[in-house]
Amino acid sequence: MTFQSRRALGILELDEGISSESPPSVPRPGSLLDPVTFDRPIMTEVVQGALPDTVIRGEPSLEGACLAAARRLVERGAAVISSDCGYFMRHQAAVAAAVDVPVVMSSLLLVPTLLRLLAPTHKIAVVAADSRHFREDLLGLENPRDRARVVIGGVEAGDFFRNALMHPPIPTKIEQIETEVSACVTRLRAEHSEIGMLLFECTGFPLITKALRRRTGLPTYDITDLCRLTLASVV
Repeated sequence: MTFQSRRALGILELDEGISSESPPSVPRPGSLLDPVTFDRPIMTEVVQGALPDTVIRGEPSLEGACLAAARRLVERGAAVISSDCGYFMRHQAAVAAAVDVPVVMSSLLLVPTLLRLLAPTHKIAVVAADSRHFREDLLGLENPRDRARVVIGGVEAGDFFRNALMHPPIPTKIEQIETEVSACVTRLRAEHSEIGMLLFECTGFPLITKALRRRTGLPTYDITDLCRLTLASVV
């Protein structure tokens, strides 16, 4: 299959303990796994051993499984490779080197570019599923002045994160996700009045991106924005 004939978005999935015999779940509208989000087919491959807490902690031994899953997606016809957890960002360089299609493993790839969109006095708030394991290697920023303009928050104390760690995960009501993310953003803005933009690390947050844009009045980005941009660049 030639590069030009590929159209699908390939997604590396967490190993969430869902049996292959289980009936396929219906993607939520607006989610990363909903083909309507991109007007493109979606194909997935589970990264063996990639339990959510293992990926969030940054287990290096998962890299081989990531490469294998990405190569299978390309063989199946994926035009772009992404993932369903922003903490897969740690494997961005290795996966990009292993396949011949664009790779956007995490919305965190946008951080350096988004900083350039803002006045130097403004900051970006990154909202993560779990801020406790958010380390510097996820940002790709070498300039201390740039790093000082990025603030990190998380929803690790809420129902969304607890449900996501279940094996298999328990879906959280969209209203509850919005409540928890909104509370996190409110805390961050109270501490940093300079926040002028939001970026969602978690791939579960696109469900409430539009609502947070309306609620906060801030430009807000998530993984689906990056995937749409990248898919638009290929046939």
